[in-house]
Amino acid sequence: MSTRKTPLSGSQQQHAKPEFSGSNPFDSVPDSDRFGDGKDKGRGATSPQVLYSGFSTAKARYKNDFRDSGGIENQSVEELQNYSAYKAEETTDKLNGCLKIAEEIREGASNTLVTLHQQGEQITRTHQAVADIEPDLSRGEKLLGSLGGLFSKKWKPKKTHKIKGPLLIKDDSFERSRHLEQRQRLGLAAPPLPRSEPRHFSEPASALQKVEIEKAKQDDALSDLSNLLGELKNMAIDMGAEFEK
Repeated sequence: MSTRKTPLSGSQQQHAKPEFSGSNPFDSVPDSDRFGDGKDKGRGATSPQVLYSGFSTAKARYKNDFRDSGGIENQSVEELQNYSAYKAEETTDKLNGCLKIAEEIREGASNTLVTLHQQGEQITRTHQAVADIEPDLSRGEKLLGSLGGLFSKKWKPKKTHKIKGPLLIKDDSFERSRHLEQRQRLGLAAPPLPRSEPRHFSEPASALQKVEIEKAKQDDALSDLSNLLGELKNMAIDMGAEFEK
């Protein structure tokens, strides 16, 4: 018996075609997978974390200024933007370090100014005590002179010049012994100017946004540093006044 297959007729061929040949091959794919469901709306928009994820991982290369990758001139625009963000953050950290040092200097200057004032008061009190002894010394010399007959050699005191008391200044007060009162007199009782209120920024979506955020932080740090330098200048003037006393 012949095993040759008879060709299908035209109508049979039409029915033998695959079912999806005349239909959209994506019809069997759920709409949620093709277009995203309500929870995944906006999936096409890259999140700030994705856009800016390369910055933190590339800091090691930025530290050596791209010496291992051809130098700055051979970098892409995106790489240079991230590099500028890294440098801006580094500058902010250095400014905060300067601000911390200035605060420590202010505290040291405050303590030094109080110590100078205390020593000045001690010197003034000592000078005043010596001046108060002067009349007693004069009376003692007169008594010794009147007893000259009892000695083989008459007492002759050698006077140089009269001891004068300390030069008093109108605003001096010798009763400011307590530390708090001294600080009030020196203008140190008031609390130091506080730092600028820290601003809260949203997560940067790009390196350029990161640069702008760091610039704002640097402005705040520079403002605080300027206030501190003004306080230190006034303290230096007060120290000079203490030395003149």
